Amino acid sequence: MSKSIQNRYEFVYLFDVENGNPNGDPDAGNMPRIDPETSYGIVTVVCLKRKIRNFVEIAKENKPPFEIYVKEKAVLNRQHERAYLAHELKSVSKKLPKKDEDAKKVIGWMCKNFYDVRTFGAVMMTEVNTGQVRGPVQLNFGRSIEPIVPLEVSITRMAVTKEEDLEKERTMGKKHIVPYALYRTEGYISAHLAQKTGFSEDDLRLLWEALNNMFDHDHSAARGKMNARRLIVFKHESMLGNAPAYKLFDRVKVQRATDVSKPARSFQDYKIEVDEKKLSSGVSLLEDDLINS
Repeated sequence: MSKSIQNRYEFVYLFDVENGNPNGDPDAGNMPRIDPETSYGIVTVVCLKRKIRNFVEIAKENKPPFEIYVKEKAVLNRQHERAYLAHELKSVSKKLPKKDEDAKKVIGWMCKNFYDVRTFGAVMMTEVNTGQVRGPVQLNFGRSIEPIVPLEVSITRMAVTKEEDLEKERTMGKKHIVPYALYRTEGYISAHLAQKTGFSEDDLRLLWEALNNMFDHDHSAARGKMNARRLIVFKHESMLGNAPAYKLFDRVKVQRATDVSKPARSFQDYKIEVDEKKLSSGVSLLEDDLINS
């Protein structure tokens, strides 16, 4: 592993969906999530982190130091026990080891072995307690550039479940889609928190790789056609940072390139402008091709 990152970063991430459901709401019949006051589409942080985790699990074959802590059918207490066994310690119900050095050992083991723990952090205070970690990488909710109008599409199934239903009519169902929407989310990477978890330059490159490629490994009938469109990164010279995050985010403008009276139906309906003039001293802009290299 390379050394922990020495620079603060912020980034703007744009992705779109065509004829799919980017993030269903289980409290609303799995309809695409929306802000009820504005009808703008929403994609939760949990949804985006899930896709990053899934890509890393595939790319690194779920092997240390790139194992995934929060994954399907993971038994968290078993994962925690591994940290104690690695240091020949015995766990006490719901408590960290009494000695600070032993507590640091089990927390450190979790950070060292699990990519998502040292990246996003984790609350690991279960029956087998391995503490709490605040991660250096944090995301905002994704929000669509314009209001969305989810569609409810009726579907049928020719097959039946039980033999006695063989002569009945076809089974009917519903499917919710967004015809097209471009979403924007913003992210923050703290070099100071990276020092605590061990988030490294290798981990950072893997994060960029995941953001650029994760949708290509997440296709399903429900999600339709989803693509990463732009990743715009601001790098600070220092760990503390050289400009407020909001001022950097404000430099990225997404506007309609076609008739606003008609609904957008492709990425070409938008134009993206990044104001590179008079960037704060100590802040550099990393273009997409640099992130992809």
